[in-house]
Amino acid sequence: MKILVSALEPSSNLHLKEVLKHTKNIELIGIFNTSLGNPLYDISQMAIMGVVDALKKLRWFYRVADEMVELAQDADKILLMDSSGFNLPLAKKIKEKYPQKEIIYYILPQTWASRPKRVKKLELYCDKLLGILPFEISQYKSGKAKYVGHPLLDEIAVFNTSKDSNTISFLPGSRAAEVKRLMPIFKEVRKALIEKKALLVIPPTLESKKIKEWYGNISDFEISRNTHEALSRSEFAFICSGTATLEAALIGTPFVLSYIAKPIDYFIGTKILGIKQIGLANIILQKYNGTTLHSEIIQSDVTAANLLNSYRKTDREIFSKSAEGLRDYLGHGSSEVVANIIMEQ
Repeated sequence: MKILVSALEPSSNLHLKEVLKHTKNIELIGIFNTSLGNPLYDISQMAIMGVVDALKKLRWFYRVADEMVELAQDADKILLMDSSGFNLPLAKKIKEKYPQKEIIYYILPQTWASRPKRVKKLELYCDKLLGILPFEISQYKSGKAKYVGHPLLDEIAVFNTSKDSNTISFLPGSRAAEVKRLMPIFKEVRKALIEKKALLVIPPTLESKKIKEWYGNISDFEISRNTHEALSRSEFAFICSGTATLEAALIGTPFVLSYIAKPIDYFIGTKILGIKQIGLANIILQKYNGTTLHSEIIQSDVTAANLLNSYRKTDREIFSKSAEGLRDYLGHGSSEVVANIIMEQ
């Protein structure tokens, strides 16, 4: 079976790798990590950071989408993952040209947070909508949407047993701009906690020659390339927004989220899109039972003093109970369920 895949994000490719463990005789074409096959474009070529960066590459993205539509001619099924800015217009193009092709959308856009009109487009252009958050399914009325579980529950094999350890983790992000904004502040925090062992989590795919450029002098840190292992060893973590915040919650490591966006991206997110929270664990728990799990410190509030204050004031027991409730709510992993849906004839 030949599957046209559009998986632009590193996290999507990790989830795709888990799905493939439960499939047989699958050939991937399209956009994905080179570790999974021979893509039309590797995800590193698709990486963008914010609205301004996206606008600069807009014309190129249109050309890539047209190439994907041509590839779809030879595909038995289409699998789109996350990245709705690219994948939703792509779904429209493919469905208009090949109306009989089955389009599966796995990891749905966050229509519950902004731009709810995308729901109608998803239902119009896609055949199966596979959600990883229980509450999002109720937005879809066509019967195409299904909760399949959460992929991180397949991928997390360790849990925190180090709540009294002397180790702190720092996760400043996976993009150069994120890292360069947060590292000077994280270094101040590290100096204030000099008696602790400090793990600096660097993405495993980042080339060694880029580490100095992105991170500068990191002699005060022990380097880790394994997010889950580092979090499981740590009594606390300082994390940039993203998947790592939900990973920490499911592993059971208390943390504070810190994020500094470009001013225009922050304005669009808060004033135009109306985004109130950015931590996935907080968003999920707000929808589930109206609670929050962790502190969120953003923009000019991201200072060493504020991060240290959050570290000292976080109630570890309350965090642990809320994190357990979060795991119970998500229920189970999604990889095998998704694989079975893909393999259906």
